[in-house]
Amino acid sequence: MADWSHEYRRHGWWREETFLDDLRRHAHERPDTIALVGHREADGSIDRATYSELLADTGRYAAKLRDLGIEPGDVVAVQLPDWYELVPLAMACAQVGARFCPLMPSYRQYELAHILALTEAKVCITLAERDGARLADIVTGLDLPSLRHVLVSGDPRPPGTADFAEHFLKGDGEVAVSRDAELGPDDPYLILFTSGTTGEPKGVLHSQNTLYAAARGLADAMELDSSLIMQVAHLNTHMSGFAMGLMIPLLLGGTAVFQDRWNVRVSLDLDESEDVSLFYGAAPFLMDIIDELRKRPRTLPELRWMISGSAQVPPHLIGEIQEVLGLTTYTLWGMTENGPVTVTRTDDPPDWGTQSDGRTVGGMELRIDPMEGRTDGAGPLWVRGPSQCLGYFRREELYASELDGDGWFDTGDLARDDGRGGIRIAGRTKDIILSRAFNVPVTELEAVLGRHPNVREIAVIGIPHPELLEEVCAVVLPNDPASPLTLQDLCDHLRENGVNEWIWPHRLELVDAMPKTITGKIRKVELRQRYGE
Repeated sequence: MADWSHEYRRHGWWREETFLDDLRRHAHERPDTIALVGHREADGSIDRATYSELLADTGRYAAKLRDLGIEPGDVVAVQLPDWYELVPLAMACAQVGARFCPLMPSYRQYELAHILALTEAKVCITLAERDGARLADIVTGLDLPSLRHVLVSGDPRPPGTADFAEHFLKGDGEVAVSRDAELGPDDPYLILFTSGTTGEPKGVLHSQNTLYAAARGLADAMELDSSLIMQVAHLNTHMSGFAMGLMIPLLLGGTAVFQDRWNVRVSLDLDESEDVSLFYGAAPFLMDIIDELRKRPRTLPELRWMISGSAQVPPHLIGEIQEVLGLTTYTLWGMTENGPVTVTRTDDPPDWGTQSDGRTVGGMELRIDPMEGRTDGAGPLWVRGPSQCLGYFRREELYASELDGDGWFDTGDLARDDGRGGIRIAGRTKDIILSRAFNVPVTELEAVLGRHPNVREIAVIGIPHPELLEEVCAVVLPNDPASPLTLQDLCDHLRENGVNEWIWPHRLELVDAMPKTITGKIRKVELRQRYGE
């Protein structure tokens, strides 16, 4: 990335300021403007914070991190829902020079053990319990020599842990913290973990400048300004939630709206009560909205933009949004590694999202390589540009293997020219499944399922599904065909091995033999054709 920094700065995609500078500027110029609105499922309460309040909390949280011994370069892991506290924690990490590593609340032992060990996090903030899982017990039960402090929100707290609220939410008001340790715009800042084809989670490393390029690129493409009130359905532990849902409003001086657990009625209530002007979500969230509006119609006069990404949007859904809300749906493509890379525009035909994923934003470049045997012009998609991440945290060789000599990044997707200077995603070159817009790491899932005593061979495939996007299907050749193997058996096995429920298979198919290539590889294309009918 260093080779490109001068060019990115020359074109204005990178800068010398940071998001902390943006926060300070807005707190000075518009102190009473609402920066954040967050809904809490537990009691239905709504948190609101102005820019001046957010800046004050950021300073206090920074002082509290310093009290815990956090030094520049340390990693702070935070496993909280989309609560208000997540945002000043993120900003406070930048203020004390730490790397912020948000973790999905759905992570369990498998992911937590890997991530906390890899990052050598010094502090972990987590929940006592989430959906029946005792998260704090999981964290404290791991062998993590680098972990000095575990702070827990809720009860019960395991011995040796501290109370999150007591430490961060009580005590002194705004506290002056030296800016000497503050992260610069090019310093490694955000570590977002994503599951890939290599099996274990990858920590995608971003600076504030790569995030700035992502946020500014989409803001410019959609002509957004400080009047923006934006709701993103995705968690702030995702690139969509963090770079778009939080950083775009913060950059512009607008308002970020979120809820700590998806609920379509709450989402629409927030759209209505907060005058949301832009909604972003993957297709399943949009389907929920349309279904709810058909049952209980309401008007949303301030809503101007509907943007969808993370997975391709079914053409019928774009038509339904136009019919029910009278809005054009703008389609977007991007990755954790680079944020929003393409998006359709206001000067495109209203239904253009049915056949395009848009043109590049923010100085990003695309390359489509020819692919033998394709008649539609689709080929492997490569990208490079100012929002491209710095790499994979402590997995330099893996990241280097996905770059060519000129800095192009292999996305693992197939794309074709859309005829208007943009692209249409046409499939994937890598073995991964998208279910409800979450990446399901196939290699990881197959490895664990393959250890079941009655599994001789296993292939995990994605089957198109109208609501899930793709259904996770486990195709199994059993060791003992006479001994019945059920989907529940596999799920119980995954639970016992600490595998997150959101990647469990939805369907099981038993076979007498696996179709294979000459070299012995399972022919997943044939399995998809067989079970995808």
